[in-house]
Amino acid sequence: MSGETRSEGASDSQRSAGRDRRSLIQLIKDLPGLIVALLKAELAQLKAELVHKATNAGIGIGMFVVAAMLLFFMLGVLVTAAIAGIAVALPVWLSALIVAAGLLVLIAVLVLIGIRMFKRAGQPLKTVDSVKQDVNAVKGLGDYDH
Repeated sequence: MSGETRSEGASDSQRSAGRDRRSLIQLIKDLPGLIVALLKAELAQLKAELVHKATNAGIGIGMFVVAAMLLFFMLGVLVTAAIAGIAVALPVWLSALIVAAGLLVLIAVLVLIGIRMFKRAGQPLKTVDSVKQDVNAVKGLGDYDH
């Protein structure tokens, strides 16, 4: 009886090993299809995520545009308030000229700062040098590690 149990046990393990081999072979055969399906699913998820993020970014940009428009109108109100405030002590035309002169000074300062920043920016020297080195390398000029 114990001999039969052992032989039955051996045949069960042999059957199990055969099933494992077939399933392993089948898994190997299915692997390309599984990889393609995984890639398709990942791309679909990426697309959905990018659409969601782009929608949020678009809404955010819209909010900034509205805020910028409101800021523009608010500046007009502030200028008017400054003119009205100065007009308490001086004639309205003179207070308007004073506010305009103040804005002109502010604009001139901002323009000068902007010009200075542009001069500092200059050309992209590192990139220009890098491109020149690349061109020289293609031509075979210069000292490069081969």
